[in-house]
Amino acid sequence: MKNKQAEMIKQLTDKQLLYNLFLTQIILLTLAIFLGIILFKGRSAFFDLFIFDDLNILLIGVPAGVIVVLFDLLLMKVTPSSFQDDGGINERIFSNLSYPKIFVVALVVAISEEILFRGVLQTHFGLLWTSLIFAAVHYRYLFNWFLFLNVLVLSFFIGFLFEMTNNIIVTITAHFLIDFILGILIRNKKQRGFSKRGGDLNEPNTKE
Repeated sequence: MKNKQAEMIKQLTDKQLLYNLFLTQIILLTLAIFLGIILFKGRSAFFDLFIFDDLNILLIGVPAGVIVVLFDLLLMKVTPSSFQDDGGINERIFSNLSYPKIFVVALVVAISEEILFRGVLQTHFGLLWTSLIFAAVHYRYLFNWFLFLNVLVLSFFIGFLFEMTNNIIVTITAHFLIDFILGILIRNKKQRGFSKRGGDLNEPNTKE
């Protein structure tokens, strides 16, 4: 199954991969709206989850996102590269995007996933089931126990932020910063790799 998925991904261009990412987010947001209409008794109950003038956005959401990124960077340094192997999807998505496009991708993903998983599912089914569903939806991580555990712990952490603040803007902020910063790091690493290889090609051959 893993090999079949990898082959399907290889056949997609970077543009098609990005298109599929946006399509997935539209599906998740549509599902969130549909379930929200069914599960919430009124629109006010849903919109009350969005508190924009909350200091917790800066005091909790921002630091939480930065801490997760720093923890991920630490794990990348101390664990084998195979532990971080998601089939190269994240690298292909972010490596050729401009900074504004990375911003948009990270924001769209954060909004759609947090509205569905925290705003709708966690509100009605609790932290445990929501976290399990969140991890399962990230299908490519199911074939790598380390990444699956990573995303499961991340979901519990973000879910805890929501339980603590009852403000979905806090979790959107944290989720956005995680994806945005890591996306920039992936892009910069890839671009440095291209520059280095280009520099190597231009170096004079000193061997006789």
